[in-house]
Parts: sequence; structure tokens; C-alpha cells
Amino acid sequence: KNKNIQKNTAIIVIISGIIGATIGAKISLKMNVNELRKYFGVFLIGIAIYQIYLLIKSYIKFKKANNKNKKIEP
Repeated sequence: KNKNIQKNTAIIVIISGIIGATIGAKISLKMNVNELRKYFGVFLIGIAIYQIYLLIKSYIKFKKANNKNKKIEP
């Protein structure tokens, strides 16, 4: 409706997603289920650590901005 979609970027993302899903499915069929679970668990832990890092970074930036805005009264 608002024409916010960039067609070239969308096409690249769609094609990459299809290729990645196809390759991932073929690899997962050849792997042991327990190995796949372990790799997926490591992947999720990595994402969780990254999200915590972003949260802490955002919190520190917020605290610094609030400290600058506070007026010191005598």
C-alpha cells in the first residue's frame, strides 16, 4: 500500500531463503538427530548471548543519555 518494499532486496532475500532452506534440509537429512539438536542448541545459545549483549549495550546508552540530561542543583 505504501510502497515500502524494495523489490530488488526482496527478490534477493527470497532467492537466498529458498536456496538456504534447500541446502539446510539436505544437510539435516544426512546428520544424526542428536548432533542436529546439539548444533541447534549452540545456535540458540549464541543468539541469546547476542541479544543479551544488545540489551546491555542499549541499557548503557540509555543510562548515559539520562545522566547527561539531569541538571545538577546546588
